[in-house]
Amino acid sequence: MAITINIYYTGEGNSAREFANEMIQSGTVEAIRAEEGNLRYEYFFPVEDATTVLLIDSWKDQASIDVHHDSPMMKTIFSLRKKYNLRMKVERYISEDSIPEKDKAFIQD
Repeated sequence: MAITINIYYTGEGNSAREFANEMIQSGTVEAIRAEEGNLRYEYFFPVEDATTVLLIDSWKDQASIDVHHDSPMMKTIFSLRKKYNLRMKVERYISEDSIPEKDKAFIQD
């Protein structure tokens, strides 16, 4: 069971993309990816919304998320979110361990 959090960062102009770039170039993204329990930490850009960046952040379990939230990287993230004046929309999903057989017919490998 993994926990995936989709965070939509939205700001004025290119600020959300600048935030994502600074997160990557500062080494913060690599440090988060190296944390115990992190399964995915990746940014995406919605085609129809140039002011938003989507972060897909996936963790092994809630305990891993809690350790991450207590890590020094959160101070960096908070600081950069403030610097770029970003708003956030958050969605949280808990994955199933397998894909139902009926759904597999719609998946192209």
